[in-house]
Amino acid sequence: MSFSFPRRKATHSQSWKNQSSVTEFILLGFSRNPRTNWILFFLFLFLYLFTVLGNGLIVILIRVDARLHTPMYFFLSLLSLLDLSYATTTVPQMLIHLVSKSKTISYVGCVIQMYVFLTLGITETWIFAAMAYDRYVAICYPLHYGVKMSQTLCVLLAVSSALCGLTCALVYTVFAMNLPYCGPNEINHFFCEIPAVLKLACADTSLNDQVDFILGFILLLIPLSFILASYVRIFTAILKIRSTQGRIKAFSTCASHITVVTMFCIPCMVMYMRPGSKASPEDDKKLALFYNVISAFLNPIIYSLRNKDVKRAFFKLVGMSEDTQ
Repeated sequence: MSFSFPRRKATHSQSWKNQSSVTEFILLGFSRNPRTNWILFFLFLFLYLFTVLGNGLIVILIRVDARLHTPMYFFLSLLSLLDLSYATTTVPQMLIHLVSKSKTISYVGCVIQMYVFLTLGITETWIFAAMAYDRYVAICYPLHYGVKMSQTLCVLLAVSSALCGLTCALVYTVFAMNLPYCGPNEINHFFCEIPAVLKLACADTSLNDQVDFILGFILLLIPLSFILASYVRIFTAILKIRSTQGRIKAFSTCASHITVVTMFCIPCMVMYMRPGSKASPEDDKKLALFYNVISAFLNPIIYSLRNKDVKRAFFKLVGMSEDTQ
């Protein structure tokens, strides 16, 4: 999902061949201060547990409540699963490193983490586009919604999003990890993210820049263009609704999705579309925290607080009557 990374050209093109390749990396994380790390440990532990609980609860509610068996909630359940998995790819390891003296990750472990993280992130971007299309059909073609958003189409959109994630993440990972890494092996990040890892390469990364630009265009700008086009049509249709209450109701069905897309995509655009020379490791870590941890933490809150159907399903699950609600 990246556009520009700093190039690192080898001054001695063949010198790295005489050096042994690294077998593990050291993740520097956030701080070397033990007290600060313990504070961060409890903070991120709370965020992670709430993320697992909140997203897991949404998946369960959509599964057990028949009234939520609609295309919109099908994609919402996928989004919750992706957020849960997304955070689990990085946060548990980060928690261990915050309180442990050893902050290493094996070369193979780094490759796996990078691939899984990219797969989930790319898939989520396309799921956002599918959710925008769902809202477009629901508002612009309400009488044909059941036909246009068939179960077959929903599954097809989900599978194609996953295949895109699996394939493009493989290309990213192969191009990044095919470079020689002969030392140093300290990654100034809390997980193996491509921009941070590429800074350690003992070779020219110009080809990676070109591949990242092409894939970044496909994986970021195209889905965002679909989302933008869908909402232009949606807002045009909403403005044609005569009653104020009808406009508010129609807009409220899109507000949660717009909020979540903004929280996820804006940090990604700032992270991956700015020139590599302007990238700061500390800023990169903050941005990564936002779209990796904070976004997954806030998504259940946004959807549960703004969605009457989800709240109704929750009260039903815990045995509370509608009168109690």
